[in-house]
Amino acid sequence: MKYKCILFDLDHTLWDFETNSALTLADLYETHQLQKRGINEFADFKKVFSSINTDLWNRYDAGLINRDEIRFHRFKNILAHFNIADEKLSMTLSDEYVLQSPKKSALMPHAIESLEYLADRYHLTIVTNGFEEIQGTKLASSGITHYFKNVVTSAKAGYKKPAREIFDFALAESGFTHQQAIMIGDNLQTDIGGARNANVDTIYFNPDRLVHTETVTHEIYDLKQLIGIL
Repeated sequence: MKYKCILFDLDHTLWDFETNSALTLADLYETHQLQKRGINEFADFKKVFSSINTDLWNRYDAGLINRDEIRFHRFKNILAHFNIADEKLSMTLSDEYVLQSPKKSALMPHAIESLEYLADRYHLTIVTNGFEEIQGTKLASSGITHYFKNVVTSAKAGYKKPAREIFDFALAESGFTHQQAIMIGDNLQTDIGGARNANVDTIYFNPDRLVHTETVTHEIYDLKQLIGIL
């Protein structure tokens, strides 16, 4: 086989961010009785979180803001959307979200069977822009730590995807060349574009079958398709 090392994104690719986030938000909504604060429907709370969180992460990935702005402004902005000005509540929600969300265990469909197949055949490495201190919790909570020989975060490498340097770092740490590796991820900019910057082949995980014009080596909509490709 040409490939010896597989680089995996974590959030939205293996760890089911949407499900785990929704479960955490539901806990926060009930615990802090946000309905009584004027957020009448949980669905509205979740929708606004998704919009604001996605925007902040896109800006973070583009290098426009730092990690503290995500943590400290995410729930402040969400509450402001509902005309709630409560700094203490926003920080409490932020701290509890960061603490609780990584402990949720939902994985994307067929993640385990795909990892079972791949781990016996390839060196598996996580490459993530996620925060250093919570990535290990996510892996442990979802029971997939043992599949991976290396976990490379942007903090550890000193660079964020899509910079080629984080891929260089991951491969140097694993002991493989760029030609021996392939990157699997759901984000066309950070995962696919970043791997392309590093001359690493790509598998675009596109479960929603979004239309795009990017060049990818392979494209899948279900993780079990990896078994046919690799």
